[in-house]
Amino acid sequence: MSSKTQNENSDPKIMTRFVYSNRNLWSGILFGIGLVAFIDETVFHQLLHWHHFYDKATTEVGLISDGLFHAFSWFATIGGLFMYADLRRRNAFWLTRWWGGLLLGAGSFQLYDGLIQHKLMEIHQIRYVENVILYDLVWNVLAALMILTGLSLMFRIRSRPFSGKAQSYEH
Repeated sequence: MSSKTQNENSDPKIMTRFVYSNRNLWSGILFGIGLVAFIDETVFHQLLHWHHFYDKATTEVGLISDGLFHAFSWFATIGGLFMYADLRRRNAFWLTRWWGGLLLGAGSFQLYDGLIQHKLMEIHQIRYVENVILYDLVWNVLAALMILTGLSLMFRIRSRPFSGKAQSYEH
């Protein structure tokens, strides 16, 4: 290993950028998962009554599964917000990286829900109607758009040179 490569790997500025970049990403991912799960639970399960998290049993089991799903969404949301608060306190919050993570987490969870839970496992459908494919297409296309937008934001950040300064909202 050359001395230049060894110095780059041990440079505290580079290591700090890497650590905080990952924390911003994971804070956004957790918050995005929690947010889209919360919206799914609140809108589609509770307000519209389109389905329960688990529809292959009694209504009581469906309601229990909704409660567990709701608890999961709040743990993810709160975990992401604790990380967010820590990043803000350390003046290491990078808004664009966080938004990229949020969209990546939200879209990934929604796509997982639409493909794995709706189609592969068949534990519920987005809505029980004759032409469910239209609902599935909208659900999964929105998920893919969120993922692509999140990835775009993250790759845009990677192409920027690092100035070595700790600045909030910069990356």
